[in-house]
Amino acid sequence: MSSFEVIGGKQLKGDIVPQGAKNEALQILSAVLLTAEPVTISNIPDILDVNLLIELLGDIGVKVTRTGNDTCVFQSDSVDADYLASEAFRRKGGRLRGSVMLAGPMLARFRRAYIPKPGGDKIGRRRLDTHIIGFEKLGAAYAYDEDAGCFKLSTHQLKGTFMLLDEPSVTGTANIVMAAVLAEGTTTIYNAACEPYLQQLCKMLNRMGARISGIGSNMLVIEGVAVLHGTEHRMLPDMIEIGSFIGMAAMTQSEITIRNAGVEHLGVIPEKFAQLGIRFEIKGDDIYIPSQDVYEIQTFLDGGILTIYDHPWPGFTPDLLSIVLVVATQARGSVLVHQKMFESRLFFVDKLIDMGAQIILCDPHRATVIGLGRKHKLRGITMSSPDIRAGQALLIAALSAEGKSVIQNIEQIDRGYQFIDERLRRLGADIKRV
Repeated sequence: MSSFEVIGGKQLKGDIVPQGAKNEALQILSAVLLTAEPVTISNIPDILDVNLLIELLGDIGVKVTRTGNDTCVFQSDSVDADYLASEAFRRKGGRLRGSVMLAGPMLARFRRAYIPKPGGDKIGRRRLDTHIIGFEKLGAAYAYDEDAGCFKLSTHQLKGTFMLLDEPSVTGTANIVMAAVLAEGTTTIYNAACEPYLQQLCKMLNRMGARISGIGSNMLVIEGVAVLHGTEHRMLPDMIEIGSFIGMAAMTQSEITIRNAGVEHLGVIPEKFAQLGIRFEIKGDDIYIPSQDVYEIQTFLDGGILTIYDHPWPGFTPDLLSIVLVVATQARGSVLVHQKMFESRLFFVDKLIDMGAQIILCDPHRATVIGLGRKHKLRGITMSSPDIRAGQALLIAALSAEGKSVIQNIEQIDRGYQFIDERLRRLGADIKRV
């Protein structure tokens, strides 16, 4: 098990380019199974979760040819659908929650699919009901094998239908869309997720020959087609990493420029960091964050304490609430962070409290942060990363703290952030992997 050793309190300076979007990658890479023709994907992030999914695709029989550092050509013309029923797939697929995204395309093209018990972050209950119910409405049957710990899905022919999702699940919507594009007839998905990553998937599928309308809204209409073709696709910059870098610059009083940030796809993310008092300038597709001694949290117009909460797109992404929380610890003022979607995602605040932060954990979903305005710096401690986003938040805290911090279980951070220690060192951070 590796750790990061961080000597904090250093101002950073320079340019940084965000990686390709992790959450988009898991959908886009799964979609290559929908055609036997070559699909070229670029700006693929070099992170554990994505690399594991590429490895799984290879195990299934997809030909993977790497043509550049971040570019691969995938061809799914000799897929072994039965491999997904094997113990080897269940063991490997169970380590990656994103493996559930293989079910939609496998069911659409090969009429059968298997979903292993999902792995990934331990951030609370993340149910598969939306996926399974959607597949059922398209005409699939499923059974759960308790001994194997996986769902088995099968169909003679998927048929289009109307469905109202019980929640606008991003992965659920993506999985159902990938199943519906080869279904017979028209599928309407109401209360669909409409995140930029889902929009990217739909646009790629349309370039492959799918007929999807309503992209960017919460109602998708999909006219099924008989076959899809090859295409090329480039992933968006990772909006979660961009938000992390904005928060990191503020916490460490650093002057940083985020290059090629995909600003038009960031939604309310810049606005939420501005509400924390962080100044920045958008210059074309770059975000410039100047060095800032003090940043002050805004209040509501009536003087009430600011509340920042997660909400389906175009609301604020839950993946950045951990970053907002840690950045608020050194702001001037107070904020209530309300994590609605996952009941265990705020449990990392005990580490921040040990570092000297003033945080009241109200319940599993809400925490009040009393900003110290840099009157008392955080102090370095030894801690463990519980999940990807909390791990990055703790790393930002360590970069701003006095003294040495050790972050253990950094495999969690590596799952979502590529070469983060190397990239931070280029900005002047004192961080090493041990």
